Amino acid sequence: MCVAIPCKVVTINGTKAVVDAGGARREINIMLIENLSVGDYVLVHAGFAISKVERETAEDTLAILESYLAEGQR
Repeated sequence: MCVAIPCKVVTINGTKAVVDAGGARREINIMLIENLSVGDYVLVHAGFAISKVERETAEDTLAILESYLAEGQR
């Protein structure tokens, strides 16, 4: 099973981008995605952006993940 995390694109430099997911920033490879802009949301798996997602979908998914993680802290 694969897990991809929605992340917001913060900076772009060629085929690399820095993305943010809940405050955690990572450099990823974006060579699989066309027409990507700062502020877009992408699904990230194994260091690669694998698809663009709508902002609302990404934010909803991140909220669900945060809720799930908070439940595990109890």
